[in-house]
Amino acid sequence: MPRFLAVCFTLALALALPAADWPQLLGPTRDGHSTETKLNWDWPKDGPPIAWKMDVGTGWASPVVADGKVLLFHRVEDNEILVALDPATGKEKWTAKYVTKYRDDFGFDNGPRSTPCVHDGKVFTLGANGDLNAWELATGKLLWGRNIREEYKAVKGFFGVAPSPLVVGGKLVLNVGGKGAGVVALDPATGKELWKATDDVASYSSPTAAEIDGKVAAVFLTRHGLRVFEAATGKEMYEFPFKPRINESVQAATPLVWKDEIFLTASYATGAALVRVKGGELTEVWTNDKSLSSQYNTPVRVGDYLYGVHGRADVGTAQLRCVDWKTGAVKWSEANFGVASLIAVDGGVISLNEAGNLVRFDASPDGYKERARAKILDKPTRAATALADGLLFARDGTKLVCVKLK
Repeated sequence: MPRFLAVCFTLALALALPAADWPQLLGPTRDGHSTETKLNWDWPKDGPPIAWKMDVGTGWASPVVADGKVLLFHRVEDNEILVALDPATGKEKWTAKYVTKYRDDFGFDNGPRSTPCVHDGKVFTLGANGDLNAWELATGKLLWGRNIREEYKAVKGFFGVAPSPLVVGGKLVLNVGGKGAGVVALDPATGKELWKATDDVASYSSPTAAEIDGKVAAVFLTRHGLRVFEAATGKEMYEFPFKPRINESVQAATPLVWKDEIFLTASYATGAALVRVKGGELTEVWTNDKSLSSQYNTPVRVGDYLYGVHGRADVGTAQLRCVDWKTGAVKWSEANFGVASLIAVDGGVISLNEAGNLVRFDASPDGYKERARAKILDKPTRAATALADGLLFARDGTKLVCVKLK
């Protein structure tokens, strides 16, 4: 299965961890791809077996898997909590917590919404109020902490701080949103600032990593649009305005990079754009609001096609779509599918939609072909899933489940 270059950008992500790990949002290469094979798609009527489940607190941070631990970042009462669990049994290995000041202004939930990132024996968490902490993966010991929203005077946003941290080129990079500090890079070992750039307000989109023009790059979607930086220096390489027309909106999908092309998507009458960046020049390949306008889920690319969600969770019912990467042409749509997180794996795509349905379908432009479906969680289900060693980890608003797919 072709995927974009497994080169320098993986150095801080996948190479430091066993191949079976899912150490951050969207997996080892932050593109929703898994290398798992020979999974079981022949489910019984009641669905695949549930290995274990547990009650959890609030928030939409996704589970991650690293070094024999499932890590969940959630909130109980006034504490944001990072818990490490045994993947096979769900037994607790350690717990770390701290008091948070965050209160949601809209009455939805108090977070956290940012998924932990594991790198070089450390776990980085970013709370809804901007509390950035580094924890020792083996023990849960706090290594360092700071509040990036208060220190950089960043705007609170509609739903607090939500972008997930990323380590690229030896730098911990963050979508912060402060004046002169729209994007910030820190030393993962100490939390010390290494560089900062732009005045852009932060979106809810998490950065990704790539090799662009022969350099390790950090790729962001801020409230302004696409921003591409040299990871080593913070020098801006490319920018492309891409934002909703109204303020009451979010940009939450992570940019997808394929060789020298970058795909962006957002809802709220924004749409999608594919741009080509090379040799200091940026070219618009295609852009429209008809192909794939995703409110917050990141699509996956398999071959020359994108599979993702078109529409919003709060307006109507979102569609699942297959879109030609090169042209934006819609190959097929599956109505009333609902917003959904997606993983490309084992020759197809597995998704978990907002109603809690786990669905397996073919990665084919020839039409929607569903192979398996099971209800494993309750509505609303918004967090992305994690897949490691044949176990799928998923959560809704009240519980975490471990599903056996092998």
